Amino acid sequence: MNNPLLLDDTLPEFERIQPEHVLPAIETTLNLARDRIDRLIASGPPYSWDNLVAPLEQELERLQRVWSPVSHMNSMVSSDALRAAHNACLPKLSAFETELGQHEGLYQAFRDIAESRDFASLDHAQQRVIQNRLRDFRLTGIELDTEKRRRFKLIQQRLSELRAKFQENLLDATNAWNKHVTDQASLCGLPETALALARQTAQREGLDGWLLTLEAPCYNAVLTYADDRALRQEVYTAYATRASDTGPHGGHWDNSAVMEEILALRHESAQLLEFRNFGELSLATKMASSTDHVLEFLTDLAEQSLQQARAELNELRRFARQSGANFSLQAWDIPYFSEKLRQQRYAISQQDLKPYFPVTAVLPGMFSVVKRLYGIEVRERAAVSRWHPDVRLFEVFDESGDLRGRFYLDLYARPRKRGGAWMDGCHSRLRINGQTRLPVAFLSCNFTPPIGDQPALLSHDELITLFHEFGHGLHHLLSRIDYPSISGINGVAWDAVELPSQIMENWCWEREALDLISGHYQTGEPIPDALFERMRAARNFQSAMKMVRQLEFALFDMRLHVDYRPAPGNHIYATLDRVREQVAVVRAPVFNRFAHAFSHIFAGGYGAGYYSYKWAEVLSSDAYSLFEENGIFDRETGLKFMYQILEQGGSRDAMDLFVACFGREPSIDALLRHTGLSDCRGGRLVAAASGNQAAAETGGGQKQN
Repeated sequence: MNNPLLLDDTLPEFERIQPEHVLPAIETTLNLARDRIDRLIASGPPYSWDNLVAPLEQELERLQRVWSPVSHMNSMVSSDALRAAHNACLPKLSAFETELGQHEGLYQAFRDIAESRDFASLDHAQQRVIQNRLRDFRLTGIELDTEKRRRFKLIQQRLSELRAKFQENLLDATNAWNKHVTDQASLCGLPETALALARQTAQREGLDGWLLTLEAPCYNAVLTYADDRALRQEVYTAYATRASDTGPHGGHWDNSAVMEEILALRHESAQLLEFRNFGELSLATKMASSTDHVLEFLTDLAEQSLQQARAELNELRRFARQSGANFSLQAWDIPYFSEKLRQQRYAISQQDLKPYFPVTAVLPGMFSVVKRLYGIEVRERAAVSRWHPDVRLFEVFDESGDLRGRFYLDLYARPRKRGGAWMDGCHSRLRINGQTRLPVAFLSCNFTPPIGDQPALLSHDELITLFHEFGHGLHHLLSRIDYPSISGINGVAWDAVELPSQIMENWCWEREALDLISGHYQTGEPIPDALFERMRAARNFQSAMKMVRQLEFALFDMRLHVDYRPAPGNHIYATLDRVREQVAVVRAPVFNRFAHAFSHIFAGGYGAGYYSYKWAEVLSSDAYSLFEENGIFDRETGLKFMYQILEQGGSRDAMDLFVACFGREPSIDALLRHTGLSDCRGGRLVAAASGNQAAAETGGGQKQN
């Protein structure tokens, strides 16, 4: 009981957790779970929800409560000792997960319940838990013979190790590079906020001058604003070759072999389960009905965007020439000249907006937005155990004053913190012994930290990112489902899980909402009308170029898994080259190793699923159109979205929830309008005949904006 990971507290004791606690806690919890499962099965039939399913849900939720703080700290405050402890647990957790999925006694017990007369008396969510578990038994190899089961188990263990290794290599490669600058002239063009951050970073390392890193705030500032083209190229090269065979650290932390093995093992696991490829296996738990439908959906969007994307790039080239660029634009030039063109056309830049988005105004403003939408109130809780001094804890209350959940917020970039932005579950909602254990979420970003006495200032893009992750958090925290496997974000089809996050982004563009969110860090004044109008006018600047870039990622991911063939050679980049020939307008240099850092698909949950961002954007754009019709703060519309989407978790098919909320299936038209492609043809995401599947069907016409 001295192990803080084994205390059954409301919140983890982060400040007490040490690497030496990790392995004993996981081994103890896994042993308890195995023993509980054995006793449940040994009790014999008739099996029921109360004597089998509910206890299993409780046991698996306990495992999550022990592991989630470890996994999270490994991403947020990584150290060699914590990494070693984390990695020592991965094969044990993977083995348990596979054992669970291949447990004959459990499988038969769940079948007995599903086939019993009592099954019809269970509520819809309980039935869903059982149906999902039976599906997962099949997807974990329950129907395989003994030798194939053994092989499947080994594959899953190895994949768990490889995903962790990919992320470690990327983190180490990102942290390894920096550039110490002592001559400010070479940093000409960088905004004062970026210079101050680089100066603060240098001081942290005991250096004079400025220290450039590959952390997002610094990297983006250099690529967007640095007048020194050679500096932009140097920083771009270091970033685009991380964890690869080339670049300044070529061969160190190289993910090449890791990626190849991940793809090979995914393909083998899919074939063991009698899928043709991993793409098909991935879609077994998603809305989309087939890989063909996904590829058609992505290709159709590309065809509608390419003409305009090419026109946008040609316009940028003309502008660069007129600005004195006597060279062919390269990847490290695109952000720089795009920002110059944006400023010329709209007289606005991200730097113009930053003073109006101090975190001190943004957070209470964001909480005011959701209070007006859903009636919920967010309050900060002080004196809480945390993994870093920057971390804050907030509690969410509903209109009745009832506590609904808690979330940790870790906003700022720092060394040894995983890059990007994400939300993850710490605890899931659970009803046990007449009491409700409330959900807890992690919200993580990598924004520029406060500099000196000045509060952290967000760009508008960062504001959108924060709202996006908060949308995920609301999905997890507002759940009314008491069964952890389908509560919150759990059990939600992956190509629908971005709906609650992407819809939140829309309020970042609305005057009425921005009046709540913004306030100049010195005067408190909201964004001036003229600046707001310029911001709105620039909303779809280069939208087609951005669209085809995302489609490049999604098509590459799906093609990589669908077209995989075990053969020597550079399969990964050959696939990427073919996709770029199809959809890219900005061609990457030959040394670019984008895939080596594509953690979404190699280390995260988006393998053969990156298309989900665009798929769910169709859902979110169409859903937001109802707010546009009724008023962006219309309470009735907000409550409908909360009741039918946010509170339901994975308890029903995603398409069924959408139709229940909005009275129809989603249309692609709103996405095209919101991205400035409204002259294009429309179409629908329509439910397929079977279960929770949906197919992307977009028909006739051509033309983009």
